[in-house]
Amino acid sequence: MPVAGVSFRPEAVADASFDPGRRLVLVPEPENEHDPNAVAIWNEERTLQAGYVPREVAAELEGAELAVALWRAGEGLRVLLVPAGSWIGRPRR
Repeated sequence: MPVAGVSFRPEAVADASFDPGRRLVLVPEPENEHDPNAVAIWNEERTLQAGYVPREVAAELEGAELAVALWRAGEGLRVLLVPAGSWIGRPRR
């Protein structure tokens, strides 16, 4: 899934904490004035935000999903969302 809003945070998305295989943190934002279903995507350390889960996907999340960076596409970022408890291996280098 492509991450929404990355154009507002290009320096964050370029950070190594969003490299392929890195685990990410999904942070619900129920107080978000634009969308009460908004879910922010942060690096594992929660020091940089890449953007948001797309609106149409965020509305269907259960709240316990895991996220992993898959690849950068141009200036964008693609992530994999899986149910909680899923095993996610590290890519070979």
